[in-house]
Amino acid sequence: MAKIFVEAFGCSASFADSEMISGLILNGGHTLVEDSSDSDLNIVVTCSVKDATANKMIHRIKSLKSKPLVVAGCLPKAEKETVEKFTENASLLGPNSLGKTLQVIDSTLSGQKQIALEDSDLSKVGLPKVRLNPVVGIVEIASGCMSECTFCQTKLSKGDLSSYRLGDIVRQVKTEINDGCKEVWLTSTDNGCYGFDIGTDLPSLVNAVAEIPEEFMVRVGMMNPMYMPRIKEELLKSFDIDKVFKFLHIPVQSGSDKVLNDMKRGHTVGTYREIVNKAKQRFGDFTISTDVIVGFPSETEEDFQKTVDLLDETRPDVVNLSRYSARPGTEAAEWEQIDVAEVKRRSKIIFDQINKISLENNQKWIGWTGKVLFDEKTDEGIKGRNFAYKPIFVQDGVDIGQSHTVKITDVTVNTLLGKIAS
Repeated sequence: MAKIFVEAFGCSASFADSEMISGLILNGGHTLVEDSSDSDLNIVVTCSVKDATANKMIHRIKSLKSKPLVVAGCLPKAEKETVEKFTENASLLGPNSLGKTLQVIDSTLSGQKQIALEDSDLSKVGLPKVRLNPVVGIVEIASGCMSECTFCQTKLSKGDLSSYRLGDIVRQVKTEINDGCKEVWLTSTDNGCYGFDIGTDLPSLVNAVAEIPEEFMVRVGMMNPMYMPRIKEELLKSFDIDKVFKFLHIPVQSGSDKVLNDMKRGHTVGTYREIVNKAKQRFGDFTISTDVIVGFPSETEEDFQKTVDLLDETRPDVVNLSRYSARPGTEAAEWEQIDVAEVKRRSKIIFDQINKISLENNQKWIGWTGKVLFDEKTDEGIKGRNFAYKPIFVQDGVDIGQSHTVKITDVTVNTLLGKIAS
């Protein structure tokens, strides 16, 4: 039996995949090691969403290929030739091919390269797993999406929407809670369209999960704005439930309807603006996270300014900022690109803007006192989250999985700082 090292990059779904791969490895009789220097075989679960990310993946693949290697996740599915250019002997495992994990490992250990990129019929609900964080259960609710964005490789990697059955997800969440998790993340490529293929929807799922009687919190993962008109009223009712973090990740990408149309995003700026306003009006303190791409090929200076204006107007708490990079196989990669220096200039403007907005948003929390669930170990210490999923650090000795009453005394751009009040 082999000693295997597993690491993951990218989104929460990628980390969930790595947890299931690790669970299958243990079930198959192998052991897991925490350092690649101790392993007989390495597995890297990759992400390919951006150029910079893909380059990081290539660098990591090159550093791990001195031993038998399995490259898993989105990169081998979307860019098989790129992976093989840098490691021709590595086996490849697609994001929807986890059912082949042990077969690929055994083959690779015996010196035989195996390519398993076709989707298997194995649901990702109910698989054994080894959690990266003992108090956070990452539950994938679907694979693939219904979008056709011109900049995105995810559709190439994960295909069309395939939602997992509501009852199966609820059972999986119960397992997470019974295993000691205090927080559950409902994650997928796009939570907004969950269930449209099987006659249900996201609010129904959130309500069903929240009915589980134990004490835990639910984080609803990223959803594209294009599906919000269909579910927004019921979803906002779901957020009334105390167990659901008042947190919404809704990527607008641009403040220009023209650019959104060119991106084939399927929503308008008005769709995003409406859901943000409704959430804030209904709940007051509500964390909005969004994504913005600057330098999309058709983005003019006027389009860019509309994005700046939208951020000033809606003041999201978190903005995941990306400089546009052409991804192989996508429609926009074929278009004339904007000069790199100009993209950097626009990126710097928005970077400074979002830091200012984030700091001002955080300063409003100074003096707040309330319950915080401590859910993550970081280099700075143990981090917690309040009802609005705001990240909170305290100096006092707390353990992961505990809840304490905390008073916020200071803030930074990215976090709230507090002290135990009880």
